[in-house]
Amino acid sequence: MINQIDKVLYTGKTHTTGGREGKSRSSDDRLDIKLSSPGTGTGTNPEQLFGAGWSACFLSAIGLAAAKLKVTLPADSAVDAEVDLGNTGDAYFLGARLNVSLPGLPRDVAQQLVDAAHQTCPYSKATRGNIDVEINLV
Repeated sequence: MINQIDKVLYTGKTHTTGGREGKSRSSDDRLDIKLSSPGTGTGTNPEQLFGAGWSACFLSAIGLAAAKLKVTLPADSAVDAEVDLGNTGDAYFLGARLNVSLPGLPRDVAQQLVDAAHQTCPYSKATRGNIDVEINLV
């Protein structure tokens, strides 16, 4: 099932050349990065970029869930993303883990926020059923 957007809130535009050994720049010039394959070169890689985007979005989704439940998030709340690039035979796949830290919150409340965020975060929705994902409350 494909969800259709009723109203576009934002469109991020990037221009990439050279693939994993190239460069990428956003249309507003706020992002201008060198790319390199994992473990080589001095640039970042698509897995790191995906992890940064997903973890930022997920933490914002936790914030929305907390606001609905009238829960104050700890100032040092964090999401550490781990995005795996792997293969089976000649096919490449992604896997991911989001390790969520909500220090000082009761574990049941923190778990409720994480569960709600995983249902509302657009990155979680996009990956659900498509890649192996673990959400860990640490």
